[in-house]
Amino acid sequence: MTTQGRGLHARVLESLGPAIAAGEYPPGSVLRTDELAQQFEVSRSVMREAVRVLESMHLVASRRRVGVTVRPAAEWNVYDPQVIRWRLAGADRARQLRSLTVLRSAVEPVAAGLAARHATPEQCAALTECALGMVATSRGQQLEKYLVHDIDFHRIVLNASGNEMFAHLGDLVAEVLAGRTHHQVMFEDPDPAAVTLHVRVAEAVREKDAERAEALTREIAVGALQELDILAP
Repeated sequence: MTTQGRGLHARVLESLGPAIAAGEYPPGSVLRTDELAQQFEVSRSVMREAVRVLESMHLVASRRRVGVTVRPAAEWNVYDPQVIRWRLAGADRARQLRSLTVLRSAVEPVAAGLAARHATPEQCAALTECALGMVATSRGQQLEKYLVHDIDFHRIVLNASGNEMFAHLGDLVAEVLAGRTHHQVMFEDPDPAAVTLHVRVAEAVREKDAERAEALTREIAVGALQELDILAP
């Protein structure tokens, strides 16, 4: 596909994907490729490519003589970062954030404990650098800059765990953190206690204190859920 074609199919996805995720096309709805191509003013080949992407996410199923059918939400690939982004953009944002934060609370403390056992010196140094970056950008309403350090911090913890399953959740965690920031489900400045906890996690990982790293990360997760109670009840 040409660069222009990729741009067109991305434009279709950024409109159609969120609409499906938001329930504008209920499960069982049949979408006609020809009609969609006309609606979005793109070629049939561009529309087919967009549908293939939606199929890979299990949002739709395509059958000959039937068309493109919207699948039930229970069948969607809810771990796909783009599906997460689309769902966070919709009216069901609060429930989606809570679901993802509960998942994080189950995974990240264990990952932090493993990171304390397996992190390389380079990973320990990078984790400390991220924590210090979070401290430096935690005041003065610098949420976008803070977000960069926050995402990197959690990616490093997951990667340093040495567990490839945990490591592959990095994009998911990044979408949760970005969604909270971009949809204003954050205080104007991050909670100072949470920032301090990140610094202490970095210290525990560097000191190879697995029990403390896990306990501190669990505190971060509990705090994130408490923030949702306030900001996205």
